[in-house]
Amino acid sequence: MKKVYNIGYKRLAFDELGKIANGEYILKLSDKVKKRIDECRKYLDKKIKNTDVPVYGITTGFGSLCNKSISHHELEQLQKNLIMSHACSTGDEVAPEIVRLMLALKAYALSLGYSGAHVDTVQYILDFYNNDILPVVYDRGSLGASGDLAPLSNLFLPLIGEGEVYFEGEKQKSSAALKKLGWKPVKLQSKEGLALLNGTQFMSAHGVLALLKSFKLLKFADLIGAISLDAFDGRIEPFNEKLHRIRPHQGQIQTAANIRAILDGSELAERNKEHVQDPYSFRCIPQVHGATKDAVLYVSNVVLTEINSVTDNPTVFAESDQIISGGNFHGQPLALAFDFLAIALAELGNISERRTAQLILGNRSLPEFLVAKPGLNSGLMIPQYAAASMVSQNKIYAHPASVDSIVSSNGQEDHVSMGANAATKLLKIIDNLERIFAIELITAAQALDFRRPAKSSPYIEEFISQYRKEVKFINSDKVMYKELETTLEFLRSGNFE
Repeated sequence: MKKVYNIGYKRLAFDELGKIANGEYILKLSDKVKKRIDECRKYLDKKIKNTDVPVYGITTGFGSLCNKSISHHELEQLQKNLIMSHACSTGDEVAPEIVRLMLALKAYALSLGYSGAHVDTVQYILDFYNNDILPVVYDRGSLGASGDLAPLSNLFLPLIGEGEVYFEGEKQKSSAALKKLGWKPVKLQSKEGLALLNGTQFMSAHGVLALLKSFKLLKFADLIGAISLDAFDGRIEPFNEKLHRIRPHQGQIQTAANIRAILDGSELAERNKEHVQDPYSFRCIPQVHGATKDAVLYVSNVVLTEINSVTDNPTVFAESDQIISGGNFHGQPLALAFDFLAIALAELGNISERRTAQLILGNRSLPEFLVAKPGLNSGLMIPQYAAASMVSQNKIYAHPASVDSIVSSNGQEDHVSMGANAATKLLKIIDNLERIFAIELITAAQALDFRRPAKSSPYIEEFISQYRKEVKFINSDKVMYKELETTLEFLRSGNFE
């Protein structure tokens, strides 16, 4: 039985967003939220009826057509035309989790009562979500400036009976799905089309999913890094609390504490070492992982602010009798934050691949390429190649999208954020990073087994015993991509605390 979540009743938080992305809630509007939406709409209807002053996007055209007046009897057609003409997203289909988030985030933004939408229109969005009718949206076409115009238009085409959806396990015309349910297309009133497709919900939904994945990746980084450290016969002194107290970056302190906890009770960590220092990829785990954690925290705060905001245009302030046209749809806050997160996550892959490379060098009593008979067997030679390839690709993806801008709408929209491009490539970095970590885990587990009978910490030993149920010790060469995919699934499906 799904739980009910009242959208717009309280601020959105990551715990709920993960469940929303997975379709675990029934989303509803409380009476209080309905009243808030309705009061704004009633004010807008009255304002339009009693004024002859042009209001952008309500009684005018859009973008550079803002000086074209629209007569009152054409206002409904104006909004329908807007959705159809702007539905120009293209490329690959957006994942279901992101589509669900887009629907929920837009419903939340409209529920705040500054957009002039009808209660029935917001409820229709929730009906799509609750019945798992997922519009087909593509991942390219947004400049991230007048909001995410193209993808949001594709998202809401089905509300007016156009476009395509996934329903009951198949892709179909939205008109067919609506007919099965006995639903009629919504008739958008003044301002409603603009309220639907102006906003940053495409960028924001990608950012939410990226952060939800990042929270888990940060745990992978520390855990797998600690296994590598112990398998490399690394020193524990660089993780001493005193060292990090005198350079008190929060992420650094937290990472050092995590590594100490993970390695607590390890025979390998506690035994005497012949070497006096480890390479940076081991010794500087707190500084590198910690800096990424601080970046993730910063980006989390930016995204939480954004998704709990009103980002369409114009904005209706009924209480002060104002309709203000501004630029809250501009994605610059997200674009900069996503570029920052991309760089921070790419660095986790950078340092992970270096630890993998150190483990296969044949140093510190470990066999070259971590196989018993190197030469006859290539062992773990090529997994490191694959990790290096993805690390290099992530460096390309980490190039900031936000430094670019291309003029659009005949010069009216002359600075754009490219935040949507920052958002979509961020997920590509994360996909690569998961695979880079999987390769490090294969390598670290193999190296650790060469240290037997010495043991690591109880925590790591239990983790490795669970992993060995899925991926066995590699005695001689075998088909490696299957081991990688199994390891990847082990990490993605596990809940490691």
